[in-house]
Amino acid sequence: MIVVWINGASGAGKTTTARELIDLIPNSTLFDPEIIGTELTHLLPAKRLAEVGDFQDLPIWRRLVVDTAAAMLSELGGVLVVPMTLLRQDYRDEIFGGLASRRIAVRHVLLAPAETILRDRIAVREVPPDLPDGEMRVRQWSYDQIEPYRAALAGWLTADAHPVDNGALTPYETAVRVAEAVSSGSVPVCDIVQTPEPTSETVAAGVLLFDERDRVLLVDPTYKAGWEFPGGVVESGEAPALAGMREVAEETGIRLTGTLRLLVVDWEPPVPPGYGGLRLLFDGGRLDGGAARRMLLPGPELRDWRFATEEEAAALLPPVRYERLRWALRARERGAALYLEAGVPKG
Repeated sequence: MIVVWINGASGAGKTTTARELIDLIPNSTLFDPEIIGTELTHLLPAKRLAEVGDFQDLPIWRRLVVDTAAAMLSELGGVLVVPMTLLRQDYRDEIFGGLASRRIAVRHVLLAPAETILRDRIAVREVPPDLPDGEMRVRQWSYDQIEPYRAALAGWLTADAHPVDNGALTPYETAVRVAEAVSSGSVPVCDIVQTPEPTSETVAAGVLLFDERDRVLLVDPTYKAGWEFPGGVVESGEAPALAGMREVAEETGIRLTGTLRLLVVDWEPPVPPGYGGLRLLFDGGRLDGGAARRMLLPGPELRDWRFATEEEAAALLPPVRYERLRWALRARERGAALYLEAGVPKG
């Protein structure tokens, strides 16, 4: 199962190209995630919608894009052609990582006409006549996208996607270029970790690593949103401490030796769509400066990493995860492991 994701700023010609592309790629289907965004404006309370500037900022939209794409491919098979602007790397990682977890390969194409051409196309773009002040709002929204697009282009976007300059091409000619690039392998499958979604409770092992100032290492995984500790799910038949050491090596390139000391066992209750399970934190010890400099970044698993104080970690980690860290640091100070439930000590 394959997704061909057509990215680009407003005015790049994503949708018109995608409509031509499904006639050129055998057994392909068009899926426009903007439809989901439009429907959410009818489903969600106005108060919730007012909290975000764009439907992409809604976690439910990103989750539904992944779920819908997976359902369509399960039903139809073949190739899904998805025309959708993605300018935030964390949203790209969340969506592409979600697809990868379902064993769906993503080939990422960027339509990249010159900015002057984008502006010209926005100026003559057709706007639905039934939208109040629609022409002004839609055009301004499109112009406002140019600056984030420029920033993404200067950063992660060109390194991630296969660019096609379609400034002088018709939608059909652009689709031919994209189809040829996909079929020839010029558009590689995105290098993103594939973490299968759990189907029941899981056991996960995290490892706390410290620098010379006793700050804790936090990582920003590409395959899910939010900061985390190095670690991951314990595989069948695997010892949790060894799983933590394996995950540290895979994510950071740091190979730990010896025995890890258990700090916290935290039971995470199931909260749909998650299943919960046991979360273990181990003390991985202090890293010297050389080990920190040898961290593997960038890579398929991590977007970023940093050493943080306890106070800094409070601003980065989700609340329950921060509580897990806080009590793990207390256990490290006292030399005795703690049992928690949802981040709260018991016994």
